[in-house]
Amino acid sequence: MTIELHTLKSAPGARKNRKRVGRGQGCGNGKTAGRGSKGQKSRSGYSSKAGFEGGQMPIHRRLPKRGFYHEKRHPFAEVNLSMLESRFEDGAEITVEKLRSAGIVKSKRGGVKLLANGEVTKRFQVKLQAASAAAREKIEKAGGSLVLVQMEKAPGDAAAAATEDEQSSAQETVAPVQEAVEPVQEAVEPVEEAAQTRESEVDVPESEVDLSESEETEE
Repeated sequence: MTIELHTLKSAPGARKNRKRVGRGQGCGNGKTAGRGSKGQKSRSGYSSKAGFEGGQMPIHRRLPKRGFYHEKRHPFAEVNLSMLESRFEDGAEITVEKLRSAGIVKSKRGGVKLLANGEVTKRFQVKLQAASAAAREKIEKAGGSLVLVQMEKAPGDAAAAATEDEQSSAQETVAPVQEAVEPVQEAVEPVEEAAQTRESEVDVPESEVDLSESEETEE
């Protein structure tokens, strides 16, 4: 018998009829329809939140809290000495960038920590953010060196963004102040010119001065 679209059937037992409840005492699930006797759960439309225990203090609130999350502390990417021994040559300088380019570690904001699993026979120049005491001892024993350096901040860090915002806001405030000072200076210049003209107008004519002097001589 060939299989055609019109001859496809489900496997035996794969499809079951829906259980019909509340259809009389003879069906076996009549009266309460399998919901028990009364109560909120037997009514239609009932729903409860996850972890709800009928009003008493739920388990996730009865248990104590442990630890906390530090927003400025980030986990290290871990690397063992055995990985360095197998992937790098003698005298190589090992940094976070080289580990990433080699696919040994993924990008981690906290940096990379060197662990002491494995043996080292090559002289490595290691520059990472952290290392165990045993790893440092093995590196120096093989003739290499280990220097701890700080992780460079990403350009999208909150601190860098905050400083950029402060600088931009300072520049924005300085520009309007300069624009406001320029009209004031322009307004001061006409006032000084007007004052000078008034002083020149107040000067007494020469004819009046001569008359006063002549009257004094006659007396």
